[in-house]
Amino acid sequence: MVVRDNVERHQFLLRTPSSISPTPADETRFSLPADAAVSIDTDRVDLSVNLVVCVRDESGSMLAKIDHQETEQFGPGTYSVELFGPVKTYLRLEGPFRIEKPPMATGISLDEKQDVLVGARSSHENPAATITTTDDPFDVMKAVSALSSALKTTSVERSYPTLRGHPPLLERGDELVIPDGIEAPDTGVRLELPPTLEHIFVATPLAYYLGAKVVPGETPRLVTDSGFVHEFDGPNGFEGSVARTLKQTFFLDCVVRTEGIYDIDLHERQAIESRLNLDVESLYEAPLGEQLEQYLGTPYEHIADLVPEWKLTTHVAPQPDNIELLPFVTNDLAVVRTPSGSEVPHSEVQATAVDDFLRDDIVRSAGTVSSGDTYVQPSSSNSVEQAWVSDGTPVGASKMTTTAYQNRLQREPTTGDIEITVICNDQEMLAETDIVDDVYGSRDGISFEVDAHYNLSRSELRDVLAEPTDFLHYIGHIDDDGFQCRDGKVDAETVEDVGTAAFLLNACRSYDQGLALVEAGAIGGIVTFSEVINSHAVGVGRTLAQLLNRGFPLQISLDVVRTDSDIAHQYGVVGDGGISVVQTESGVAVFCEVERQRQNLFEMSYHAYHTSRSGIGSLIMPILPGLTQYHLSSGDLSGINLTEEELRDFLALEDIPVVFDGNVYWDDEFIS
Repeated sequence: MVVRDNVERHQFLLRTPSSISPTPADETRFSLPADAAVSIDTDRVDLSVNLVVCVRDESGSMLAKIDHQETEQFGPGTYSVELFGPVKTYLRLEGPFRIEKPPMATGISLDEKQDVLVGARSSHENPAATITTTDDPFDVMKAVSALSSALKTTSVERSYPTLRGHPPLLERGDELVIPDGIEAPDTGVRLELPPTLEHIFVATPLAYYLGAKVVPGETPRLVTDSGFVHEFDGPNGFEGSVARTLKQTFFLDCVVRTEGIYDIDLHERQAIESRLNLDVESLYEAPLGEQLEQYLGTPYEHIADLVPEWKLTTHVAPQPDNIELLPFVTNDLAVVRTPSGSEVPHSEVQATAVDDFLRDDIVRSAGTVSSGDTYVQPSSSNSVEQAWVSDGTPVGASKMTTTAYQNRLQREPTTGDIEITVICNDQEMLAETDIVDDVYGSRDGISFEVDAHYNLSRSELRDVLAEPTDFLHYIGHIDDDGFQCRDGKVDAETVEDVGTAAFLLNACRSYDQGLALVEAGAIGGIVTFSEVINSHAVGVGRTLAQLLNRGFPLQISLDVVRTDSDIAHQYGVVGDGGISVVQTESGVAVFCEVERQRQNLFEMSYHAYHTSRSGIGSLIMPILPGLTQYHLSSGDLSGINLTEEELRDFLALEDIPVVFDGNVYWDDEFIS
């Protein structure tokens, strides 16, 4: 039986000892929200992954949490079993039953056959409404104050990604219109800001998370009904102070929520309690104003090393055109800055020593290319990803557009296999198709359909671009005039409808053509800034294919490639860099860096990154010797010492990339 999220394109395979015939069931019978449910007749459910399982009684109270390689028996009674798989899945069943967790598997066995209810909930969130606002900052303040209407709770549990709904959309118009039913929660918190778009943009994600009203004020500050005041000043200025307030509040909420619906042993809580005088138990029950007073009364420096690496920093020009982008960066709980960076000379973006390669190799350009683009390196941030919403072509950050996010929301649910489309429009580049054919679809438990096309004409390319697919991998020549076909060129700016969700244009100077694909319907893609050498592009294409096939988002995939490629700095992301082609096995995208300490001892750093399935606030607990606590995701676990045998055992659990001595490996061959 396959549980599918047809919007996010996630799949979760449940196995039973004999064939079953699912019948529709009432999804309201679960203690937690479900979007759909069926009933199956079975005495056992097996999963080919070792995942976390939470067991609750009929009222929803948590009875047990079964982690890696544990076994637990439950007696008579009605139970809700929560499976933390690629799709949030629930079982409602009658005990007695037993949960077994052998390595890389999970088994749920019942004493006898019975009707087991299976429910599922999509991780996809649709905005509930659209708010219309003028460009007047006073109207924009009222509009962004209503974004927090999407919060599913104002308790500390809003730090869980599934309890933060997608904010309403914003649309520019002639008057402010907030639809009926779109009301911000009354949290007793307000943000007083000078009425400028710059101040409003920067503070919007914080206002959303706190359920705070945004009102005019001479001095930017946070104020509660109880009289607590927190000034947005300090050595890091207004933007830095807002970012720290968001991170500090969110992080301490994650610590305090361990007193709530998921009672877990969290590493960060133990670390906080050893250095701060915070009464976590009483804070859980305290009103938001009191929580903020205690949280923000703690110097940020006392917790800075524990705050997880933030998912996204977005550099947004404070212009009316970007008002409609605010709900999307807020949904990511991004840190927002006004654009800051330095111009990068075109010669630094180009590959080094290109001329030396041209004697024996080719570049993937179809003709002459211009060099008039202005490249900009955004100022450094402490985030995993950076996005740029301003003039210029960003280097080391994605070129974010509102259209990309709108395309994501408008994408229709799709049933069936994950669809991969490969196009090779040059015979001299067939080596890359051989590689990607071996990579795409090489995932157990996930069904793929890979379609390959060669030497397309202009009309054929337009037809393929219009076909719905999850990912398009293009291999060939591109220049300023478009995609090279056997009978001429196709300029993506003349393509009206693009069916692919994500893409890789592994060709020279594909940046502008990639942006045009996003404007025509795609969500995001990887592109190039300049000429790329064919032999090097093959290597980049292979590694990107491997990463995308394992569920890595576009931007993170490119970051990993940069660790072992001399030309990866010539590649960038347009649109939504957070989109993944397929799901990861564990919910987060993981890669490890390994160093040999001596013959039989290695030191490993474990890096976990967010995906659409596991946003900021998610938890991880790698299966590593001696690791018994959960950690907040989007953090690094470093200094892990492993013997050769322990390292081999760990790498055998999941096919993850390992960086060793500057190269990316997909198995343990680097140990030999």
